[in-house]
Amino acid sequence: MKKFAKPAPIAWRTKRALTAALLLIFTTRPAPPQVPPGGRGAAVRRQPDPIDYSEHDGWISLFDGKTLNGWSGDPSWHVEDGAIVIEPTCEHPTGTVYLVWQGGEVTNFELKFEMKGTGAINGGMQYRSWIQPPPPPAVSAPRTTAGTCPSGAPRGTPPDAASEAQWNIAGPQYDFDAGNTVPGQFYEQATGRARIAWRGQVVRTETGKNPRLVALLGDKDTIDSWFKPNDWNEAHIIALGNSMSHILNGHLMSALFDEDATKFHAGGHIGIEVESTGKLYVRNIWLKRL
Repeated sequence: MKKFAKPAPIAWRTKRALTAALLLIFTTRPAPPQVPPGGRGAAVRRQPDPIDYSEHDGWISLFDGKTLNGWSGDPSWHVEDGAIVIEPTCEHPTGTVYLVWQGGEVTNFELKFEMKGTGAINGGMQYRSWIQPPPPPAVSAPRTTAGTCPSGAPRGTPPDAASEAQWNIAGPQYDFDAGNTVPGQFYEQATGRARIAWRGQVVRTETGKNPRLVALLGDKDTIDSWFKPNDWNEAHIIALGNSMSHILNGHLMSALFDEDATKFHAGGHIGIEVESTGKLYVRNIWLKRL
């Protein structure tokens, strides 16, 4: 029978050292995560907590509910029952006018506000906007109107453009109207792009290309059902980089990924815009810089 030689003592010492090292590695590894009650993956299935719209920790109030301190705009804007109000009529039209927050420009932020309207009112919340250059004299000449209002009174004349120049802003807008046609859509005021992300749309823009539809958020009847006519609507804007989301009463109404370098503005002013006739109310305006 063939005899095997015994291993050299150094080999046994090496083997014991290797075994000890492996034991040290495996006994000092972090313990595996404990499986939560309910079985594997139960924690993953937990739904996210809903946002409390009335929670304002880390936010600043832009409106004190009593005065227009910190705001500047056409004299038609005023405070009524804890809300910023304007009421253009056929007899006393305002044209397109703005109320601009004087707290400086904003870039990345969240903005929450409540808005409601009556009649044919159309308006919205401007953000990342800028003051336009004064109009040429021909444009700023006094406007004239003709005809009569339903009341039988003569149609009024809106303010001339020159008198409104200091507040005449352009840029992104969270659109709103009392007739539930546009609330929550992404509209761009006075830039030539106008409606970009319509209600119920996620849209992407790119330099030199037409805007493209990325996804739909619901059918028309569903989208319409999220608006509260003749009542307060909770609006929420999230602007982070080139991504802007418009939320209405807890529902995403529109979103835009603006990658058009020739049009995108990373920062600017906040302001309220109104046109047409009826009454617009805005209250509880809160800003959180990101």
